[in-house]
Amino acid sequence: MSEKKHRLYREENRIKLWLIQLLILALALLPEFFMHHHPHFEDQGMSIDASWGFFAWYGFLTCAAMVAAAKILGIFLKRKDTYYDE
Repeated sequence: MSEKKHRLYREENRIKLWLIQLLILALALLPEFFMHHHPHFEDQGMSIDASWGFFAWYGFLTCAAMVAAAKILGIFLKRKDTYYDE
């Protein structure tokens, strides 16, 4: 008896999932065309938070950094497979 894969793991749905992901990204960036940005740190000479798409790329980079930090922490904090047997 062959095991049927979940619909998210099927090869024919990979293109659809990528298109949905790109559509969500485009919808997240769409309001940038209609907003006027008010930089919070303009007095200190920093206006990076007024750049186009700041909240989208900053959120992505922050999420990627948290995943990388979790992977690194996992190297140091993991236990042996026989932890519960002891």
